[in-house]
Amino acid sequence: MTVKKPSSGGTALSWMPIMVMTAVAGLDIVAGPGVGLLPLVSLGPAFAGLVGGWRRTALIGVVALVLCVGLGLYDGLFESRRGYTAMASVAGVTGAGIAAAVMRSRREAELANVQRIAEVAQRVLLRPVPLTAGPLQAAVSYTSAVAEARIGGDLYEVVASPHGVRVIVGDVQGKGLAAVETAAVVLGAFREAAHDEPALTGLGARVERSVARELEGEKFVTAILAEIGTDHEAVFLNYGHPAPMLVRRDGTADFPQPPSFALPLGLGVHGTDPPEPFRVGFAPGEQLLLYTDGVTEARDSDGRFYPLGERTHLLKDPDAHGALRALREDVVQHVAGPAHDDAAMLLLRYRGQGPA
Repeated sequence: MTVKKPSSGGTALSWMPIMVMTAVAGLDIVAGPGVGLLPLVSLGPAFAGLVGGWRRTALIGVVALVLCVGLGLYDGLFESRRGYTAMASVAGVTGAGIAAAVMRSRREAELANVQRIAEVAQRVLLRPVPLTAGPLQAAVSYTSAVAEARIGGDLYEVVASPHGVRVIVGDVQGKGLAAVETAAVVLGAFREAAHDEPALTGLGARVERSVARELEGEKFVTAILAEIGTDHEAVFLNYGHPAPMLVRRDGTADFPQPPSFALPLGLGVHGTDPPEPFRVGFAPGEQLLLYTDGVTEARDSDGRFYPLGERTHLLKDPDAHGALRALREDVVQHVAGPAHDDAAMLLLRYRGQGPA
């Protein structure tokens, strides 16, 4: 587990109460009692309530009260009501700061609980792909565009079935919990049908029917299904999804296109033809990258899309996970800012050297 060091901004905020009270004390001594700076000592517990826990806020409040009494005696303010008014101000702000700190701690605990639930949902919905499946080595990368989110609308799965290794990568229209729910429907249908359906077209039809039952209106899911056996070929069904990238042994990249384009999952009820399967040679020593449009549509500051086909050299790392990590970091560097869309990448390597 990596332990994060406190940021310089967080350190400055934690010292803010002490610095404020020190500054007020110094100005009060220099300016004298006529200026009326003593009530500003209450800024110490006020800042403490914003950034610290209730115990630290109470401690800062006690220090502020002691400082208020000391400055009041030094200025001779207790001969009138000014000293007592300043003490009441400090005590009141300290109480409010303690209440704010308690409420913030409760909200942070609730947020931590929600994040734990999200992590459990991630393990159920987007469970880790197997390191090896049949003749393939697999690695996956997922980046959510939503701050602090673990999961989103992109989906992936690898299933080693009796009919070959079957793979899906998809992108749900929309974001948020509704997209996560739709992704769960697609993955559930795929995982069940991948073992039962002998043909890839039958698998696609099962997933299409499940999605059509669940989705309403014009919602849809772009997806690509693949089947890799032992005959050095990959069979694809493309439901309006970006073409996969096939990296040959010499480092050149191909983006195999379907013979005819089909609508995404969920729109097949409009009576259009289903996608036609197409075969592509996939031999030992070659790599297959399936991804969502959050990768290829990532733009830099000048509006240029990410040139995926020019980044095949990043996949030369013997470790598939290391290669995919380098590619993901390059996408992040290209964007040079927060991602605008979820981005999923699934890398499949055909193990073995194959013919030169």
